[in-house]
Amino acid sequence: MDKRTDILVIGGGPAGIISAVTAKKYYSDKDIVVMKSIGNGCIPCGIPYMFASLKNPDDNKLGNAAMEQNKIGVVVDEALKIDRKKKVVITKNGDSYSYEKLILATGSSPIMLPIPGIEKKGVWHINKDMDYLKQCVDEIKKAKNILVIGGGFIGVEFADEISKLEGKNVFLAEMLPNVLANSFDPEFAQIAEDKLKAQGINLLMNTKVKEIIGKDKVEKVKLSDGKELEIDSVILGVGAVPNIRLALESGLEAVNGKGLWVDEYMRTDDPDVFAVGDCACKKDFYTRKDTPVMLASTATAEARIAGANLYQLKVIRENKGTIAIYSTYISGLVLGSAGLTEQTAKKEGFEVIVSTIDGVDKHPGSLPGVSKGKVKLIFSKHSGILLGGQVSCGMACAQMINIIGVAIQKRMSASELETLQLATHPYLTSAPTVYPIIVAAQEVSRKM
Repeated sequence: MDKRTDILVIGGGPAGIISAVTAKKYYSDKDIVVMKSIGNGCIPCGIPYMFASLKNPDDNKLGNAAMEQNKIGVVVDEALKIDRKKKVVITKNGDSYSYEKLILATGSSPIMLPIPGIEKKGVWHINKDMDYLKQCVDEIKKAKNILVIGGGFIGVEFADEISKLEGKNVFLAEMLPNVLANSFDPEFAQIAEDKLKAQGINLLMNTKVKEIIGKDKVEKVKLSDGKELEIDSVILGVGAVPNIRLALESGLEAVNGKGLWVDEYMRTDDPDVFAVGDCACKKDFYTRKDTPVMLASTATAEARIAGANLYQLKVIRENKGTIAIYSTYISGLVLGSAGLTEQTAKKEGFEVIVSTIDGVDKHPGSLPGVSKGKVKLIFSKHSGILLGGQVSCGMACAQMINIIGVAIQKRMSASELETLQLATHPYLTSAPTVYPIIVAAQEVSRKM
């Protein structure tokens, strides 16, 4: 059946939804349709918390409420072909959709590790499919020995959450020397590792899984040191690859296979086709190198840029790169990272000056529930411009890492940060007299 819409969005995740909603705000007279291949989707960032924190896994469902409220059409179907000359998308159900503007928000898929036995039952990928994930949750709750492969944000959050279930032996295997190694310097990674160990999680650093053993279902795993572990279930938390096959087959350009080429306004090399989220190439804020950042926060920022600028450039983009801003939660410990780590900055050739400050997240420190914290700021030695920052403490980390993120985007200097004006409160923040970001900036100014 031939159908027509003004704006067609392929992908029903956060990037697809926000691009459609934004487009409706700016172009209210346009007809918009969101096509999603999975009828029962989920909130990506909430997936780990379906095991223990959420009473019911369905509480993490990603529904259609935002689109219904904005009178945006929703179609459950899979796009099979894009004919850019005719401006038509052919679907699995045999329909064809003509469009004026097309937004690709096709997301990413879990990396398939080349491990013998990875196809066995009991090995779970992080698919963003609620029905699949509910089966995973049910099995993990029945299992005793669970192995999480991957010590990045996904793996750490899965291991921590599953450790809250009674009677579980949780193992976390990471081939690098530290968890969270791509986003934190070693001293912050160590804080995370200490917390994970305190939760009873068995950390296997510098370790690869060489084989998954079992007849039909996983029974054991063989590690790179030759040891074997009895394992009932395996969760693969090793990252994802962009879903760009559909776009490539239509002739669109990709960057080293890492994502679709887009300009500052998320336009592909076809001016009527935009790409947002995990399927779009990312450039590092300072180096302009390709960076494999796949975050819902980044995706929705890109979606707002694309949605606003489909027909005319209405919203001017000032942030012309991805700063890679992260936060994670491990049983009360909050860690945040933004921009370059000290290790990455030095590897890229930056001459840096660094300041690390210890403190607490409330004032006075005798208040109930206070958490010890640490803030590290990395500056360019000669310009004094902020390159990156890391924080660890309690819930106050959430606002501190976002302050650091804004400071990086606005290229703030140490002198600007040390005169920052902030709202503080005993229960909500560190003391205004020793606010860690300000004190760290002052220390850098003194060193300079």
